[in-house]
Amino acid sequence: MGGRADGRTGGMTLVALAVVLSVGPTARPSVAQDTTAGKAVYVKWCAGCHGDAGAGDGPAAHYMLPRPRDFTGAVYQIRSTASGELPTDADLLRAVDQGLPGTAMPGWKTRLSDREGRSVIAYLKTFSTFFADTTIRPKPLAFGGAPGGGGGAEAIRVGRQFYDSIGCRKCHGDRGRGDGPSAPTLKDDAGLPIFAADLSQNWRFNGGGTVEDIYHRLRTGLDGTPMPSFSDLLDQKFLTDEQLWRVAQYVRSLSPPEPPVVRDVIHAPQRDGPLPRSPDDSAWAAVDSYWFPLVGQIIRKSRWFAPAVSGVWVQAVHTRDSLALRVVWDDRSQSPDTSWLPYAGRVLAALASDDSVAAQSAPWPDQLAVQFPLSIPAGMERPYFLMGSASAPVYQWRWGSTGGGAAGLARGLDRYDPAGGPTLGGKSVYDRGQWRVVITRALATADTTNQLQFRTGRAIPVAFFAWDGSNGEHGTRMAVSTWYFLALDEPTPVRVFISPVVAMALTLALGMLVVWRANRRV
Repeated sequence: MGGRADGRTGGMTLVALAVVLSVGPTARPSVAQDTTAGKAVYVKWCAGCHGDAGAGDGPAAHYMLPRPRDFTGAVYQIRSTASGELPTDADLLRAVDQGLPGTAMPGWKTRLSDREGRSVIAYLKTFSTFFADTTIRPKPLAFGGAPGGGGGAEAIRVGRQFYDSIGCRKCHGDRGRGDGPSAPTLKDDAGLPIFAADLSQNWRFNGGGTVEDIYHRLRTGLDGTPMPSFSDLLDQKFLTDEQLWRVAQYVRSLSPPEPPVVRDVIHAPQRDGPLPRSPDDSAWAAVDSYWFPLVGQIIRKSRWFAPAVSGVWVQAVHTRDSLALRVVWDDRSQSPDTSWLPYAGRVLAALASDDSVAAQSAPWPDQLAVQFPLSIPAGMERPYFLMGSASAPVYQWRWGSTGGGAAGLARGLDRYDPAGGPTLGGKSVYDRGQWRVVITRALATADTTNQLQFRTGRAIPVAFFAWDGSNGEHGTRMAVSTWYFLALDEPTPVRVFISPVVAMALTLALGMLVVWRANRRV
C-alpha cells in the first residue's frame, strides 16, 4: 500500500482466530457517506471505547483485553484484503454490523441505520492518513471455493498433517485449545498479552466460524498479532490451495457441529447401577451435556474484565442415594504453571486501573466452584448469586488443582467457611488444554444445617465460578455465571406406559362388542 509502515510480528502461528473485527456477508444497500453525520454517531456510540481521536484509548479501553481498535494506525485484523493492506469499506461495515464475538464490542446493525453505518466508517477513516489517497481502492483477494469431497475423514487427516507442519500447534496446541508451547509468550504489536484462539469454540471466532471464514483468515492473516498470512506458502509451493482448505476443514472439525444453546435446566437422569466417578467413564457418553457461559466478575473490587474461562460444560446423573456432577472447561495451562507467570503479570498490568487494584502475578491454582442455595426454595426465590451474603449464605462445592474438592458455606465474596468431614468424592483430569472434573456426594447428609439436602423432582438453583491461575485470576478476579437449575429426574413409573395400552385394549374390546351386538340384531 504505497510504502505503508507495518510493524507486525511474524512466525508460523495460527494465533487468535477470534480476535477483533468480524467479517461476514453484508446486506446494507449502498447509501451516501457523510463524515459530519458519522462524527455524531461516533461520539455517541464509539468514543467511549475507541477514544475521541480514534486511538483506542477511550475511558473504557483500560478495562478491555483485547483493546479497542486504534484507528490511527489503520491496522485491521479481519479483512478480505492481503496482509498489510487496508480493509475495504465492506470489511469495515461488516465489523460494525456484526460486532466482535469474544470481545466487548457488540453488533450495531439493529441500532444504526444504513446511512449511519456507512457514515461512521467514513468518519473513522479520517483518523488515519493511510485512507487519504482515495484513488487507491483496497482489492479483496480472490479466494475461490472449497475443493470437492467435503470435509470427510481423509480431508481432516490431511488438514491435521498440515496443521502440524505449518506450525499451528505451536500456539494453538495439539487439540487447538490455545495451549501450545508458545502460547505464554504471545503479544500483539502494542506489546499487550494475547491468547491463542481456542479453536474448539468457533462461535467465538470474530472472523466467522465457517470453513470459508477460517480459510480466509489463513489467507489474510491477522494484522497486528503474531499470526501471519499463509498466502506466501502457496506462492512458495510449500502447500497447495487445496491443502490449505483442508487445514481450514480440520480447524472447523475441532468445534461442535452447531454452537451450544444455553438451557436453563440441567436434567440428571437416575441410574440403577453405580455412579460414574471418573471424568472419562464411558457412562458419561449417554448423559446430556449442557453449556453455561461465564463472564468476568465486575460488581465487586477488584473487578475482572478479562476472564480466561468463557464457559463450562456440565453433566449430572444420580442414583437413589447419590449424585455425580461432571464439569468440563478449556484451560490453556495446568496451573500453577511458572512458565505462565510473565504472561499473568502482563495481563494484571494491562488491566490495572483505579477500579481494579494492581496485583503481582503468583503461581495460583485453577479453581472451580459449584454453588447451590443452602436449602431448596419453595418458589423462584434464590440467594444473591455472587456467593450469597452474611445473612443468606450459599452452599458451595469448591475444587482446586492443588487441593481437590471440599464443601462449605460462602457468606459473600470475602468469606468461605469449609464444612467439616469428608463429604465430597470425585476425580479430575487435565488433558491437553482441558479440565474434566467429577464431584460426587450423597443426596442426604447428617448435617442438615450446613449442607444442602438434594431431592428428586425439584428445581434446585445452581451457579458456577471459575479461576484460571495462569491468567492472574485469584480471589475476586474470576469468571461467574448466573443462577440456573439442576433437576434430579425421577424414573417414569411403569403405569405411565401400561395405562395407555390398557385403555386402548378396553376401547377396542368395547368397539368389537358393539359391532357384535349390532350384527346379532340384523
